[in-house]
Amino acid sequence: MANTHTHKNEVLADILKYLLYASALVPLIIFREFISPFHFGKVVIFRSLVEVMLVIYTLLIIKDRSYWPKFNFVTWSFLAFALAFSLTTVTSIIPYASFWGSLERMGGVFTFWHYFIYFIILISVFKKEEDWIKLFNLTISVGIISAFYGFLQRTDASFIIGSGGRSRIFGTLGNPALFAGYEVLILFLSLMLFPRKENSIQSKYFYGSSVIISTIAVLMTAVRGSILGIGVGFLVYALFYSSVFKSRNARKAFVGLVSVLILFVAGAMMFKDSSFIKSSPYLTRVTDFSSDSYTVQTRFWAWEAGIKGWSETGKTIILGWGPENFNIPFAKYFNPKFFRGPGSETLFDRAHNMFVEVLVTMGLVGLLSYLSIFISLIIVAWKKISSESREKSYGVGLIALVIAYAIHNSFIFDTSANFLVFFTVLGFVYSLSTNHLATSKIEKASIMPSWWYGLGAVMIISVSFFIYRVNILPSIANYTTTRSIVKGWSKDFKGAVESFKKAISYDVPGKYEYRNRFAQYVLEETNSKVIDSESEKIILDSIEAVEINIKENKPDYLPYLYASRLYITLGKSDPKSVYNQKALDKAKEALELSPTFVRTYYEIGQVYLNIGDPKSAIQYFKKAAELNPEVGLSWWYLGLVMIDTGQVDEGLKIVEGIISNNTYTPTESDYNRLVNLYLQKKDFGKLAFVYDRLVKARPTNPQYHASFAVALAQLGRFDEAITQAREAAKADKAFEPEAKAFVESLGKVW
Repeated sequence: MANTHTHKNEVLADILKYLLYASALVPLIIFREFISPFHFGKVVIFRSLVEVMLVIYTLLIIKDRSYWPKFNFVTWSFLAFALAFSLTTVTSIIPYASFWGSLERMGGVFTFWHYFIYFIILISVFKKEEDWIKLFNLTISVGIISAFYGFLQRTDASFIIGSGGRSRIFGTLGNPALFAGYEVLILFLSLMLFPRKENSIQSKYFYGSSVIISTIAVLMTAVRGSILGIGVGFLVYALFYSSVFKSRNARKAFVGLVSVLILFVAGAMMFKDSSFIKSSPYLTRVTDFSSDSYTVQTRFWAWEAGIKGWSETGKTIILGWGPENFNIPFAKYFNPKFFRGPGSETLFDRAHNMFVEVLVTMGLVGLLSYLSIFISLIIVAWKKISSESREKSYGVGLIALVIAYAIHNSFIFDTSANFLVFFTVLGFVYSLSTNHLATSKIEKASIMPSWWYGLGAVMIISVSFFIYRVNILPSIANYTTTRSIVKGWSKDFKGAVESFKKAISYDVPGKYEYRNRFAQYVLEETNSKVIDSESEKIILDSIEAVEINIKENKPDYLPYLYASRLYITLGKSDPKSVYNQKALDKAKEALELSPTFVRTYYEIGQVYLNIGDPKSAIQYFKKAAELNPEVGLSWWYLGLVMIDTGQVDEGLKIVEGIISNNTYTPTESDYNRLVNLYLQKKDFGKLAFVYDRLVKARPTNPQYHASFAVALAQLGRFDEAITQAREAAKADKAFEPEAKAFVESLGKVW
């Protein structure tokens, strides 16, 4: 009977192994028709797999306690970080966000504990080296497939998301930097396995090819931090390998790598301004070592804001602001230089440095426990290098992997695919640290009572309901939201609104984003239209949704700003409307949360314009301009408001300075507004300048050519005036008689 139960244990363990192998395929998952298609699907599938595995694993360890792993410093370091993650979620400024994470990144403590459970199951059922090698081979194969998916993004293959001659590939992860980090892990995992004495020729070709393919993939992302990481990683690997194994080839490789690095840096410095470098966006990017580049500066600004937030109080120093809440201190200490006009990236939900991210959101408790994971990896690797075991090559590869990945993580953050590979490697390190690879001994199982089967049935039913609630239902809500967006593209306003409401009604994680997207859509569709009773009701519905976000996320300025903009839309046609005061209240609340966020000053200025108080509007537009003087749009708004208040000369001086400095490109309506002003002042020189811009922007508009001709004639530039008159007739035959009369009035022949 004992043998029968032992066999059943092995069956359960085998099922777990197959599910673990299935987990290795997760980085390839893309939910094409969903919001966050490269992250959402990966996480909900991975969570579902782990939740199923947890049921099977629980039944297994009840039957056979030998499958419960012994904890050591590797396990304790991981557990310490998971507990720190949990503690700082409890003390978080927005606990809900810390628990569930954002829809875009799919982080949060709930998901993170799935990685820890995955790790525990992994180290419990993988008791042979061959198990790990099979898993690693599958993981590497997935990495290669993802890399080739990325290569196809340089083509016009319609079945590849992101194709169309993309200059920077992102594989199956949707972001070049995140993809680069994933490929860094695949690269050094392959390099770790390459020297194994047990490898066949085919295996060596496989690992060697993976190293080359992953290196090319990282280079094609043009992510400088990741390229630096693999460069240093290769140097470390060659240095340690040559020292540990007394390898001349490795020593030569080290010298060669150092030489290549020196030549590359020297060449980049010498030829950075050459036409050859400047003609290639890729070379321009990877050879730019300047700290003055905008991308580098945004990283520094984000880190600076985060560190200011971290050092604010004793609580934030020890426990941080809460996981997934970097955006709160970032907004509070927002650097106005982020704002460069419409379309600027002004919301950082991550620090773009994993170590700063953990410090700011989880404090010293989180950072120390996070660092302990890396330290445990290095300790095990170093012990293997110092020993006389056959596992020395693993130690060398792990040291290089940890250093390369730490460098990469100094410029970006972890997401699902990266965590999955990294914690798989951590599981292998655990096995190395316990000499677990040398044994496959399993204790005999005891005979279980009949209630064990009843427990299994209850757990299966419970996990099925749980998976539906936390994975399937959020997927339905996500998909419903994308249908709203599609309906919006089809100009089905009512259908899109109803679909948004349906998505929100599911009340699942992601609802914060769904409500904000609903508000954004309503704003886009109603902002420039006359508001009728039906539109007013829809706007009020969207405000109600945003108000819930405000209630649930009080320290977050963004919902306040959405509410303010919606109220502005309702009150724009009536200076006495109660909605204007509500808009002002919400905007000022947003300003309290993010005092230097430029766009909020625009909103407040617009409210004052709505209620007929341009002098107050000037104060806020002026403050916006002063926060970042390099943004022409702020000065443009200020200039126009000054003109409206009767300060015409001062306002025109500001506007004209912006145009001449090319700090803002006026729209067609902007230019037409200037036309009216210059006509009143009879300033034909400025009129000619404006019409010159208009005819270049709209060469098929006959009226612009005709008006340009009149302005030129007033300046005595008759030949140019005749040319413009003929262009007007050419654009529209109906203008020909008038154009002919105009030319003849100048004493010229048509």
